[in-house]
Amino acid sequence: MKKIFILTSLVALCLLFACNSKKTASDVNLNKHWKFMKGDDLAWALPGFNDQKWDALLPDKPWEDQGIKDYDGFAWYRIKTVIPAELKESSYFKDSLRISLGKIDDCDQVFLNGELIGENGKTILGSKVPGNEFIKEKGFWYLDRRYVLPVTDPRIRWDKENVIAVRVYDQGGLGGMFASPFVIVMVDMQDYLGFDLTEDAFTFVGDTMMKKKFSIHNTSVKENLSGSLVIKVILNENGNTIFERKSDITIKKLSKLSDSIQFKADVSKPAKVLFSFIEKRSGKVIAAENGIPYILTPKITDLPKINGAKVFGVRPWSPFLFKIPATGKSPLIFKAEDLPKGLKIDSVTGIISGVTGRKGETMVHISVRNPLGIATRDLKILVGNMISLTPPLGWNSWNCWGLSVSDKKVRQSAENMMSSGLADHGWTYINIDDGWEDKHDKDGTILPNYKFPNMKGLCDYIHSRGLKIGIYSSPGTKTCGGYEGSYTFEEKDAAMYAGWGIDYLKYDWCSYGNIYPKPTLDQLKLPYQVMKRALRKVNRDIHFSLCQYGMGDVWKWGAEVDGNSWRTTGDIEDTWESLSGIGFIQDSCSPYARPGRWNDPDMLVVGYVGWGPSLHYTRLTPDEQYTHITLWSLLSAPMLIGCDLSQIDPFTFNLLANDEVLAIDQDPLGKQATRVRSHENYQIWVKELEDGSKAVGIFNLTAKPLNIIAELNDLNLKGYQIMRDVWRQKDLGIVQLNFEMNVQPHGAALLKLTKK
Repeated sequence: MKKIFILTSLVALCLLFACNSKKTASDVNLNKHWKFMKGDDLAWALPGFNDQKWDALLPDKPWEDQGIKDYDGFAWYRIKTVIPAELKESSYFKDSLRISLGKIDDCDQVFLNGELIGENGKTILGSKVPGNEFIKEKGFWYLDRRYVLPVTDPRIRWDKENVIAVRVYDQGGLGGMFASPFVIVMVDMQDYLGFDLTEDAFTFVGDTMMKKKFSIHNTSVKENLSGSLVIKVILNENGNTIFERKSDITIKKLSKLSDSIQFKADVSKPAKVLFSFIEKRSGKVIAAENGIPYILTPKITDLPKINGAKVFGVRPWSPFLFKIPATGKSPLIFKAEDLPKGLKIDSVTGIISGVTGRKGETMVHISVRNPLGIATRDLKILVGNMISLTPPLGWNSWNCWGLSVSDKKVRQSAENMMSSGLADHGWTYINIDDGWEDKHDKDGTILPNYKFPNMKGLCDYIHSRGLKIGIYSSPGTKTCGGYEGSYTFEEKDAAMYAGWGIDYLKYDWCSYGNIYPKPTLDQLKLPYQVMKRALRKVNRDIHFSLCQYGMGDVWKWGAEVDGNSWRTTGDIEDTWESLSGIGFIQDSCSPYARPGRWNDPDMLVVGYVGWGPSLHYTRLTPDEQYTHITLWSLLSAPMLIGCDLSQIDPFTFNLLANDEVLAIDQDPLGKQATRVRSHENYQIWVKELEDGSKAVGIFNLTAKPLNIIAELNDLNLKGYQIMRDVWRQKDLGIVQLNFEMNVQPHGAALLKLTKK
């Protein structure tokens, strides 16, 4: 899947409510009975075409997941269905019909009874001759396909058989129809009216009060909607209502009504807010639910404490940069004993820098002191061929700024990484994604665009904070955003990156698919082998991140092209469907993760995200966010924060600053968790740790709280085990044979079991 997002919060919200709305008995379900054929012929759109020899395929998952392997290009779906006229009678607004076709990877044209009615999520109301102009390099896979036609449209055959034909063009990676819903319904209240709960995060007012802003949007061009607004706050553990408010409101056409609530809450206990609007004339109810953030991470103390990775790798004679992450009351004084020759430490900043050439392993004794005490730890420095001995922790510009990234935003993000305190917990990288490139000059030198006037100065600025900086390119002629790629300029680009001081390269497949539309395994490897050789010629350690969406089982050969990490899936979105669909399929990749070689299930979608100038607070519930960080830590995954760091709220900070959780991701053994129990309602994953203990993740896949029993035999454990709640950093006692955990909806429990 490609990764260009141009989706406003309001549109996303309207889609969300349309998807979650309760169907009437008369809705036309399109979940089954689709036919599928590879290739392209506009005659396949005609109602009379005979598709009996076509394959049967489900619409809710890409064709690769249904046996159509390694296929890119054109393909068609067809389905026959009757659209009953009684649909018009069951609707409050009786003027329009909606055909919802989930999402489509990457581009589509939709035909109804041989006539074109939509392209890439946009309805076509008049007549238009179909062509290939709907194919775009950037792709449109992220858009919900909702095609709305007036009931008087002659292309609709009421009470008769209709043929829907979908022409799909896949540019690479996964292809076809996926997500949901697949249904024909009348446009109704939920299509015009919806709550927006993502404009702002919950605000903590002291230790006992919370405040939440929200708004209700009415997108109807002709109807003012009046009714009752009911808001309740309910505790998850017992269903008790701790806050309730009722009011009569009117939302005028093409407008929104903004409001807020403030209520008393225990910030350590799960709860939710239920919003309901009951429309006065029709009695129809529009509802929404918002999980209230609750904090499990204990407060940071004033005592000095050393955090972050326990091992660091560098190649001989490459510039060395490592900032000791530490917390405690300022001022902190740092010290490092037995540093390799050529390295030094700044006692005020904790930055270790320099150049060393002697290969081998050195155990450095580091300490941090303040007036309240001293903390010590050993840091293993390995000078050799391997870097990135623990998964990278940092920030990437894409999930918040998209193509609007700039020098100013990157510098500000670095400052926010420091001032927020995240850098004190090991978050290190500040990565520029797509949108920085201009062109190659006559000498083949890559030039930044006007948004980045001094790339060398920017890198020096980031390094002065003890942080590292990453950059983005594509092996093709163009990046995913249409900017300059590295094709035929690989050595020049790598040399320029090193000259600027780049520490991380994300290398995104994108337009390379135009060079090899149906790549063989060798062709999948080729561009990464070329850049591998270019990077090895420069005198700088640059983390090499392969971004090609898991094609050709990249986890099996990523190390062969010297990749330090490789994307295993398409792009993530801030929804449970995307998070769970990506996170819980990583088991097959587990054997290939090890120090310096990491499976990458994509960036984090917590905090304020948006893929461009317009940001919204993540649509993931608090429990889904706990699952996100828990699972990524167990997977030994690179974790790159995708949100606006200037708007880090207390919940997001505590989610990202739990040192015991991060230690599981950064464990020096470098093993990825494996799934040991897969039930339709829950999963259990286990990760071996360097100290001989095991990290255990228990995940609730349902929308209700579950009591889940874990058997020690399933975890390959015997005898008495000391069990620790990692999120709460609290020992729970000794267990034998099995134990039971209560896990919140779509939530997780993260435990560490150590033999007694």
